[in-house]
Amino acid sequence: MQNTTKTILLQLSLLFLLMPVRLFSQTNEVSIVSELKRLYSISEMPVYINESEVYQISSFDRKGGNNDGFEGTYSYLRKNDDSSLVVFEAEGKGVIERIWTPTPTDDTLDFYFNGVQTPSYSIKYRDLFSGNVFPFVSPVVGHKVGGFYCYLPIPYEKGCKIVFRGKKILFHQFQYRKYNNDFTVQTFNPDFSEKNKKLLQEINNLWKNENISVRDIYKDSVLAVNTNSTLIPGKSVVLANLKNSGRIVGIELESADAFEDLNNLIDLKVTWDGEKSAAIYAPVADFFGFAFGSKSMKSLLMGVNSNNKAYCYIPMPFDKNAKVELVYRSKPGLKTTVTIKARIYHQGIKRDPENEGKFYARWKREEPALGRPYAFLNGEGKGHYVGTILQSQGKSFTEFTEFFEGDDSTVIDGVNSIHGTGSEDYFNGGWYAQEGGWVERLGASLHGCLDYSLPYSRTGGYRFYLLDKLPFKKAIYHSIEHGPERNNRRVDYTSVAMYYSGKPIEETAIPTNATSKVFIPDTLTFYSRLMNHLTYEGKMGLNDGNAVVNQHEDGVMKINVKELERGDYKLYLNLVSGNTGDGEVGVQVKGKITWKKLGNAISSGRANYIGDISIENPGEPVRVLFKANSNKVALNQVMMIRK
Repeated sequence: MQNTTKTILLQLSLLFLLMPVRLFSQTNEVSIVSELKRLYSISEMPVYINESEVYQISSFDRKGGNNDGFEGTYSYLRKNDDSSLVVFEAEGKGVIERIWTPTPTDDTLDFYFNGVQTPSYSIKYRDLFSGNVFPFVSPVVGHKVGGFYCYLPIPYEKGCKIVFRGKKILFHQFQYRKYNNDFTVQTFNPDFSEKNKKLLQEINNLWKNENISVRDIYKDSVLAVNTNSTLIPGKSVVLANLKNSGRIVGIELESADAFEDLNNLIDLKVTWDGEKSAAIYAPVADFFGFAFGSKSMKSLLMGVNSNNKAYCYIPMPFDKNAKVELVYRSKPGLKTTVTIKARIYHQGIKRDPENEGKFYARWKREEPALGRPYAFLNGEGKGHYVGTILQSQGKSFTEFTEFFEGDDSTVIDGVNSIHGTGSEDYFNGGWYAQEGGWVERLGASLHGCLDYSLPYSRTGGYRFYLLDKLPFKKAIYHSIEHGPERNNRRVDYTSVAMYYSGKPIEETAIPTNATSKVFIPDTLTFYSRLMNHLTYEGKMGLNDGNAVVNQHEDGVMKINVKELERGDYKLYLNLVSGNTGDGEVGVQVKGKITWKKLGNAISSGRANYIGDISIENPGEPVRVLFKANSNKVALNQVMMIRK
């Protein structure tokens, strides 16, 4: 009898070991606790939530133009008899997961939950983001690069309506998740229990950690494969080749300086279960959020930290094996070797195919045709979308970064459920080319600006979907426009689109030397009305957006060239009025002044060649001097073309 019992117990033990380990118990209960846990439990990212649908109510221009909140025309659903504005309304069971605006006010927002006639909760619009009113505390709410964001979940059982008690509301996005009747939902209550307060504090502590490590995120046993490799052009090296089922929970590469190069010749390649195409195949720099050849992103999930380490802590389950490689592409004359120290962290927790997807990152670079949006991801299958990294380079150097006026749009299972209000808005920012806005490399835990350069006409951003990941059952088309209307700006876009699925939704492009190389424009443009690259002395100043010297007066314009590379340039001025007479324009670099007669050689309405300059110290501005002229001089652009 004892032997029989031992045999049964042994068989049960073996059966248990062979069963897939489930990380999370699937529950149909939604509450502030369940939603906060999703903000904290990064390990839960692979888990499907296809029982829900994600939608967004925003102020986008319903006529397809660019009036996405400037006039407030589409910024409310309807006006009440007392002139208050209904800005959000949803029926049934759901959770508001993200609120964004660049234009909060001190007016009140009233939340009506579950069909009640009097407000269930009221708060100043600005205090959704200020961090001054509990439970809307930083960094789950905040303000970065011109945008105000709120990721504190607001669940409701039987519908929610938000009323704005002001005269005018401008730009906004309310993203929410809709659950079916199989779920029970506990409606939002701002009076948190001590347990909930502790959970919120744990989230805040995690998000504030500026040097996040794999063990800050994954509490269970984590193993590491350590390698020191010398990369040789034309060869690849294997960083890890895991033979059993499990999940990768961390990729670290040192030092990140090795990937700062305009050619981007080193690729990260990750393959699951012997699949014919790689799950990740991207230049290392693009995958870790570098911007145009240099380190930039430092988010909760991935980037480069202050110790010069490239890191990714996104969980990546696999079924049978996982192979992680670095590929060093060759090019004629390249002999330089690169030494890399790598750590691949992994756990032996099996993937549950019914409830978890594998991680895929689709890299691509494209100059989309005019009239057609840029697609981050377009394919069929089941899964959820979790992240975007984008580098954007304008190709027309007289339109600054207007391509970033383009809206994002997401079609899930045939329904256009999300339509945004602008490209920097998509990344939770606001107001590019304006002080305090989307003008610098700066980020939060889940989003930020990778770069902004007006002279180079380029920018970029990153955004991760943690609480608000986008589920799809059959298909997803996730895109962004380039230009204020009808995709009417020429651009060069490089993106990494991240998602979970049982198989690739759309195969990633394989990087080549031509597609990975950072484009450096020869023409750089400065604008009189944007970003203070141009400043003025003497009698010169701004008038109606143009730099103006009145007749019979002298003036000086200083050009801030700190973003430019050293070298020789041709200088052009784009003048918009008058310029005949006896006046002169001079260019001063390092004390030397070269004068040119204005006269009839200078024409309005086009770029006029003024002279050659040599920039040896980008920290020293170039001075353009105007001598008294019989007519007014007005200009709106300065261009420098690299010789």
